Amino acid sequence: MIAILKKEINTFFSSPIGYLVIGFFLILTGLFLWFFKGDFNILDYGFADLSAFFLLAPWVLIFLIPAVTMRSFSDEKKQGTLELLLTKPLATSSIVLGKYWGAFILIVMALLPTLLYVYTIYQLGNPVGNLDMGSIWGSYFGLLFLVASYVAIGIFTSTVTNSQIVAFILAVFLCFFFYIGFEGIADFTSSNFIEQLGISAHYKSMSRGVIDTRDIIYFLSITSVFLILTKCNIN
Repeated sequence: MIAILKKEINTFFSSPIGYLVIGFFLILTGLFLWFFKGDFNILDYGFADLSAFFLLAPWVLIFLIPAVTMRSFSDEKKQGTLELLLTKPLATSSIVLGKYWGAFILIVMALLPTLLYVYTIYQLGNPVGNLDMGSIWGSYFGLLFLVASYVAIGIFTSTVTNSQIVAFILAVFLCFFFYIGFEGIADFTSSNFIEQLGISAHYKSMSRGVIDTRDIIYFLSITSVFLILTKCNIN
């Protein structure tokens, strides 16, 4: 698994992909949070609060993560190297996890510079430090679990086809559906159970600074299911 992980990370940063992913995420969120007028602009909001970032990030990641994962297995299929990879003395689960952790680490690297936003808001508070840090760390914790789920979905869709574009579109659709689709269905049916099937409900719960084991189990379940499906698809 470590060999595959290193290969994925090296692939990301030996080409413009890794730098573009990190740069795109930071530039886009930065523009919305600090420059563009609108509901996400922190300076216009009037409070030392980072909730706008945690509302915006899942939507940016819906497109960013599929762009990272779309080549994971579809590229191997297209070039005919997947069969060669499977003949090596590596367990299928090690191949899947190596590619999964490679993409996950890249996205985490894109998130790390956003800690500068926390410091900036901390300094802008009146008085300095007037910030709900419990809510912020809970939101980051929830964002990591959301990333874990999105990456698992993206890795799975890359095994469905040898076309990166199709894998990207399918991953965007599934991430979108799992994030907000169940919530939309719940609005029509007034069913709290259906709403709890979606990522959004559990992510919002963590964003309040409350770490509930039910939310953690949900994210781990979504991630595990799609990784198992990925393994089944390439066997």
